[in-house]
Amino acid sequence: MSAKKPPTPRSKSKRKQSLVYRPVGLLLGLAGGAAASALFSQAWKAVGRGSDAPDALDEDRTWREILLAAALQGAIFAAVRAAVDRGGAVGVRRLTGTWPGGS
Repeated sequence: MSAKKPPTPRSKSKRKQSLVYRPVGLLLGLAGGAAASALFSQAWKAVGRGSDAPDALDEDRTWREILLAAALQGAIFAAVRAAVDRGGAVGVRRLTGTWPGGS
């Protein structure tokens, strides 16, 4: 059996930074989700039929509409999430001098 090594000061600061970043990341994620939802609504109004995006179980909508809406929504949400995650990490580095998440 090997004894656990005591945490180094660097690993303690990384853990503390992670605990501090977690609620900030959560709030940024919520704001990003709201922004992505609003962007998708506007984008769907521009490209879709009607003001409401179709649900997968919407009987009155075509396969094409449903798949287009799903692809558009996925692309918008992924792009917003990447922008929010990256912006949050850059902000943490500016404040603390270290990049969150290990590397």
